[in-house]
Amino acid sequence: MPRFFCPLPLAIGAHLDLPDNTAHHVFVLRLNVGDQIELFNGEGGSYLASLTSISKKNVSAEVKVFLPEEVELPFGLSLAQALPEGSKMDWIIEKAIELGVSTIQPLAAQRSVVKLTAERAEKKMSHWQAVIQAATEQCGRKRIAHLADLMDVQKWLAQQDMHRRVLLSPRAETSLADWARHHPAQALTIMIGPEGGFSETEEKLALQHGALVLSMGPRVLRTETAGLTAISVLSAAWGGM
Repeated sequence: MPRFFCPLPLAIGAHLDLPDNTAHHVFVLRLNVGDQIELFNGEGGSYLASLTSISKKNVSAEVKVFLPEEVELPFGLSLAQALPEGSKMDWIIEKAIELGVSTIQPLAAQRSVVKLTAERAEKKMSHWQAVIQAATEQCGRKRIAHLADLMDVQKWLAQQDMHRRVLLSPRAETSLADWARHHPAQALTIMIGPEGGFSETEEKLALQHGALVLSMGPRVLRTETAGLTAISVLSAAWGGM
């Protein structure tokens, strides 16, 4: 059944004019009046709705049934990802959403090859938000992950964070898997550096602000692999896979 993010108040019995982008998808999929679709607005749960009218410019639906089931991780998990090269960030965000991350924090690190002006950063943020929405629709989640503003690593570390920060480093003596096996499920923020890793200054600052340094094992993982692997390790250890 087609699923669509619909940022509108949803309630059983409501008659809705669907947002333009949703209406476009309905038209492209060649759905017909009477077909059922699933709608969610990111506030939890989803709704079955029946299409009541379809045209190129307008699609309407009637909300029929509320579906309360959730598929979120049983613990809060954020990914603080330093900007990688090219389009890797799109792929990282898409897969992190599929794996259950609740917050994406883009970071501008000292060794990040990509340097964004304010104008380019704004365009990227809009693009990444669309990636989050599309991935959420595809994977069956019913809550939209939060996309935090792009920040410099040092400024971000100086902020208070409700989640414990975990810095992944091949020099750490304890692996993330071993640590997770001996600790209860809890909210975490996974820090991932760019292709060249975080600088020595950034790592020291992270330690000064209480970051826990753990490894992903004896092999050095790429920036687009490390965070997703860490998420999977925690999900396997604490439930959620």
